[in-house]
Amino acid sequence: MHITAMTLSCAAGVGLPAVRAALHAARTGLRVNDFPHCDLETWIGRVDGIEEICLDQQFTGWSCRNNQLAMLGLEQDQFMASVSSLKQRVDPTRIACIIGTTTAGISNTEAAYRGLPRGQGFQAEHLQPRVHSQHVSASFVAEVLGLDGPVLTVSTACSSSAKVFANAVRLINSGWVDAAIVGGVDSLCLSVLYGFHSLELISNHPCQPFDLNRSGLSLGEAAGFAILERHNSANSQGRLLGFGESSDAHHMASPHPDGSGARAAMQQALDSAQLQPEQISYINCHGTATPLNDRIEAAAIKQVFPKPPPAASTKAFTGHTLGAAGITESILSLLSLQEQWVPASLNCQAPEAEWADFILTAAQHMPVNYVLNNAFGFGGSNTSLLFGRA
Repeated sequence: MHITAMTLSCAAGVGLPAVRAALHAARTGLRVNDFPHCDLETWIGRVDGIEEICLDQQFTGWSCRNNQLAMLGLEQDQFMASVSSLKQRVDPTRIACIIGTTTAGISNTEAAYRGLPRGQGFQAEHLQPRVHSQHVSASFVAEVLGLDGPVLTVSTACSSSAKVFANAVRLINSGWVDAAIVGGVDSLCLSVLYGFHSLELISNHPCQPFDLNRSGLSLGEAAGFAILERHNSANSQGRLLGFGESSDAHHMASPHPDGSGARAAMQQALDSAQLQPEQISYINCHGTATPLNDRIEAAAIKQVFPKPPPAASTKAFTGHTLGAAGITESILSLLSLQEQWVPASLNCQAPEAEWADFILTAAQHMPVNYVLNNAFGFGGSNTSLLFGRA
């Protein structure tokens, strides 16, 4: 499958040129927490410009932070023009729209409860049935892009917008559609910030994936989108060669201690792409910077790769964007394939010597032919994607 257009807006930058610049400058997009109504001592990956996005009148009833972020993302990198071009050669009823999210319109739901008068009903401005639905982002993106094919929401925690690729491949291979818009959008909200705080998983300084001194994650937000087609090598920006999916069925919040689910997803991705471990150039790790997750992911990598390739986590650039992490890091993986360059695991100054010796602490120019991207979510929902050069 060919990726024929893509765009990304995250804390590191709005649009691909800004994201590239941040990566090459080793510049984090994290900032001291300044999210409204939140007084937690932490750092966040907040995207500039979301609040200034005003949706057109035709989208009355759709307005929420998630959809403002989605619109901001769709407006970058000539992505909507690429979709218009796609619709000239593919029937819009044969184009799927598959979007991963976890927060959806929950920021508006929070606002509705904050503004709930004692003993009275919700205020009129908060009566937005579309927005208070998990399906709001996928249906909004399909509406904006003028798509009439299947519209799917994937909400499997942090693997959500990695799984969209697998869903797209299945729909295309089954003959239901001829192309797919895949993506993910997740925005910051109090439920996420205070929820992860209650689990004692957030750090009070910028996250340090795989570092000896890591103390937790930094939460972020992002919107990323891509076009997936079977035939269009002339416009290809990279290829999806294989994928693997697994479920730990172990714990609601913790990965399986022996990494069996992560290991299975990576091995399935290799098998479906018909590649051997030694052929993989680089691994974009899930790498959340929590003490448990990094260690288990690294151990699983070493079980699949007897000699692991260079690897890094990019979450210190963007923050952990939850349901948008899969698309965010897939696009960063595709940039590595295009540029033959891989970023370091930012803020990782002292990798755990016993099990993280393959983690990059400095960026490298190197041959990059195949990249494995990991996305592992709560509940043990694991997805690994394997990308190759165009």
